[in-house]
Amino acid sequence: MAAPTSTYRLQFGPHLGLSEAVALTDYLVDLGVGALYASPLLAAAPGSTHGYDLVDPTRTDPGRGGERARLALARRLAEAGLGFVVDVVCNHMGVADAAANPWWWDVLRHGPESRYARFFDVDWSAGPLLLPVLGDDGDGGVAAEGELKLADDSLVYHEHRFPLAPGSGHGTVAQVHGRQHYRLVSWRRGVADLTYRRFFNIDTLACLRTEDPEVFGALHAETLRWVREGQVTGLRVDHPDGLADPSGYLRRLRAAAPGAWIVVEKVLGAGEELPAGWPVDGTTGYDALAEISGVFVAPAGRQRLTEAAGLTGTALADVVREAREQVVATMLVAEARRVEALVAALLPRCPAAERADAVRALLVEFPVYRSYLPQHRWALDEAVERAARRRPALRGILTAVRDEMVARPTGPLAVRVQQATGPVMAKGVEDTAIYRHNSLVAVNEVGVDPGRFGVSPGELHATNAAREAGWPATMTTLSTHDTKRSEDVRARLAVLSELPEAYAERFRRWSARQPLGDPLLEPLAWQTLLGAWPIGPERLSAYLLKVARETRVRTNWHDPDLAYEDGVTSWPARVLADATLTAEVRAFVDRIAPPGWSNSLGQKLLQLAGPGVPDVYQGTELWDYSLVDPDNRRPVDFAARRRLLAEIDAGRTPRVDDTGAAKLLVTSRVLRLRRDSPGLFRGYRPVRAEGGAAEHLIGFSRGGDDGVVALATRLPVGLAERGGWADTVVPLPGDAGGWVDVFTGAPVRSPAPRVEDLFGRLPVALLVKKRGS
Repeated sequence: MAAPTSTYRLQFGPHLGLSEAVALTDYLVDLGVGALYASPLLAAAPGSTHGYDLVDPTRTDPGRGGERARLALARRLAEAGLGFVVDVVCNHMGVADAAANPWWWDVLRHGPESRYARFFDVDWSAGPLLLPVLGDDGDGGVAAEGELKLADDSLVYHEHRFPLAPGSGHGTVAQVHGRQHYRLVSWRRGVADLTYRRFFNIDTLACLRTEDPEVFGALHAETLRWVREGQVTGLRVDHPDGLADPSGYLRRLRAAAPGAWIVVEKVLGAGEELPAGWPVDGTTGYDALAEISGVFVAPAGRQRLTEAAGLTGTALADVVREAREQVVATMLVAEARRVEALVAALLPRCPAAERADAVRALLVEFPVYRSYLPQHRWALDEAVERAARRRPALRGILTAVRDEMVARPTGPLAVRVQQATGPVMAKGVEDTAIYRHNSLVAVNEVGVDPGRFGVSPGELHATNAAREAGWPATMTTLSTHDTKRSEDVRARLAVLSELPEAYAERFRRWSARQPLGDPLLEPLAWQTLLGAWPIGPERLSAYLLKVARETRVRTNWHDPDLAYEDGVTSWPARVLADATLTAEVRAFVDRIAPPGWSNSLGQKLLQLAGPGVPDVYQGTELWDYSLVDPDNRRPVDFAARRRLLAEIDAGRTPRVDDTGAAKLLVTSRVLRLRRDSPGLFRGYRPVRAEGGAAEHLIGFSRGGDDGVVALATRLPVGLAERGGWADTVVPLPGDAGGWVDVFTGAPVRSPAPRVEDLFGRLPVALLVKKRGS
């Protein structure tokens, strides 16, 4: 299985089609990329901006260019020697537009008799399929039936169209509706009454029974054809945790694509590893993101930042538990009820209220996204013990549930519990808790343990060594389409951990002058302004509205508090219209931006040169100060990147400034070296400095004594405060010399050079042996 030397993620959609990507191939080659890594390419809902709302797996999405453009791109990539990695959506399909999804349309038309009825995870024993689409009429959707119409052998509700069962179209609209295999109900009933499994809490994404070989075959036939014909070299599997049997699915996928590089989207908990025996090359890299970004955060700043945010005495564990309890009780009721019904069958004499309490407690206390029984039983045991300690009276029920799951790991109870724990973790932690505990939002990220504030160099070395030994072809990343903020926003905000007093004093004054009106959201708002600066009021308003609803305290997606939201969305314009205040903000950004650039270059080097297959998210080869999607799907100015790269290749040595050219230099030089000399990037050994500022250097060597040495600056504010590197040196591996810095071309003549000399131009260095030395 040949892994690419690196990948470059492109987000296909309205701003970028497959034909445009053909023209980008030469730029990717110049950058040093090993493979293009594409967002989903199969037919998605009309107008989809991301492609994860798959509607037809048998054809390339016409909105992204269609089959002809896909073939042209595959041929061009092959000619250029680049791999082609595609995103595989295996868990769900988009059903917002029923007419756009042939499988779903057939299910609605023919019900349980449809050839696709068992493709979807539907409980047909519960009666007609409930579709929560009717408006909020306060009457469970009944009154809204009056807005239904009949047209073109369909039932029509505003822009929505639904098929009629054969021979059912006579009579009144209500009579016709009553004859269908589905019922159109209030959108509010999706929270609790769904009769189909959905992706997280999204009613418009219906989950599939991919464990069925027929479903697997139909869903993957087109993608696997691309693999067989050599057009696709790698697969990125989206959300395998939602499947009934992730291990079995991955074994089937590997058997069907034996030569492909396969990575899975998997958020690993603290100390968690992929299940033994999974026939994949690794994850999509959130584990590496957490470690690499964390090494640039100063733990000493935690207490003051926590005080500034008004969170002193607020235990993060309690915030997480409260958030998870809330999402189980309000957003994922249908999922919990599905488990409760199975527990009722197991324990029919147990009071219903106690069964429900036990199920909720089990889901809330699960320590990771899911177990993979019989593997990772420890997660189930830990969840049961946690829940039983908090609710001793439920221990008997919890124990019985655990014992049934262990005895029948592929049984319905085990499957449903394991499918439910992931959504609880994702919605409770990623999309709620980390928006409520805003001491330093740089550490509030997908895949990052929210209770962890900073990573020591020793911890990073240990995880890097383990990655090289166990998962050398896993993907690593710093930014993805799902991260809450880009790598450069996090790098700049990490500087606040070194300047907690300076930030806290400004935060106090600024929030008094232009209050947001929500103490919980206020720290996040001001840190976002600093981290993404310069940012216009429209972008910041859209972001804050999304965050406010995700926080689920003063408002939410289902029941928005419009008055409160108006105060939140008008805040950016008020702040940015305050000339005195914005001058202070700009001045503080000017202070934290240079050390933020140092952090950005450092984490980029550690990722690109470190173990694993590094991914570069589109546009992040320059400074990129994007926020959560859809902000991070904005068009990328590739023309500007081409020009800058050409200037660098012509001999320009960029300074570390706001152009981002220094980041492009680092990115292109490491990627090219990985592509042209992959043997230099095998093995792993820490490299440590000696002297007064040794703690400010993080480095490692790869490829043995004649390989490469990657060196980066960490905690640059503290370094400057102590007077710089002074007498600090870094002993290099191997013999006396012969090294040269790839970024600057400067020779290194000493076996233990002064760090100050190495970092004369940039806060990072990548050393290689001179040819022939």
